[in-house]
Parts: sequence; structure tokens; C-alpha cells
Amino acid sequence: MSLRPFHLAFPVHDLAAARSFWGDLMGCPEGRSSDEWIDFDFFGHQIVAHCVPDMTPPDAGANPVDGHDVPVPHFGVVLTLDQWHELADRLTAGGMEFVIAPHVRFPGQPGEQATMFFRDPSGNAIEMKAFADLGQLFARD
Repeated sequence: MSLRPFHLAFPVHDLAAARSFWGDLMGCPEGRSSDEWIDFDFFGHQIVAHCVPDMTPPDAGANPVDGHDVPVPHFGVVLTLDQWHELADRLTAGGMEFVIAPHVRFPGQPGEQATMFFRDPSGNAIEMKAFADLGQLFARD
């Protein structure tokens, strides 16, 4: 089965900051845009940063997962391990302040994965992850 790209629209307080973060730091090519929104190619998926100047960061809280407080809500993409390491290195070199630093979650267990959490300039939480074995994506036991 071939996955279809998802579409996600999310609020940002400043389009210039969003363009710099998503385009330059994250490496997401820009698509269409207007004075109120910007489309980005998020690893083959369409995300749209919509300007909401008086927004407050979407932070409903956190849930404990493998010894870390995972921010909720959050979104992201499952990358290859090579892509994940490349992004982790680029973000680290760019001075990213991680919510949860790049590490391996559930080592030696079903669902073992590389993961990292960070926020965009508007406070949106993002998780990027990768699996050595993509078959472990939905592993239970």
C-alpha cells in the first residue's frame, strides 16, 4: 500500500519566522504562499503555516513516555535513520533548544525508535522519529 501525503494547517505568529524555521532550518521547500499563509513540503507532506498574529502557543500539556514528558499536541514525520541523523545534526548545529533531545526510545524493546522533540518559533511542538525496522512502527509486543 502506498501512503498518500497528509495535509496539516497550523497557526504561526510570524510568517517570516516560520519561513526561516521551516524553509531554512528544517529544509522544507516552500510551495504556494500569500500574505497570510505559506505551504511547505514537509518530507513529501503538505503543511501550511497560517499567520495568526495574536495566537498563543498550543500547549495542552504533556504525557509521560519512556521517562520523558512528551508535549501534547505535537506532529511530525517518521524519517529514515539517515534522514533523522542528518536533521538532528542540522538542528543541533543551528542551536535548536530541544524539548526532548535526540535519543533512542524503548531500546531493545518492540517499537524501538530514534526520536526528538522541539518547538517552532510559534511554540508548535514537533516530533521527528525514525525506526531501524519500519515494521516496528505499530509493534505491540
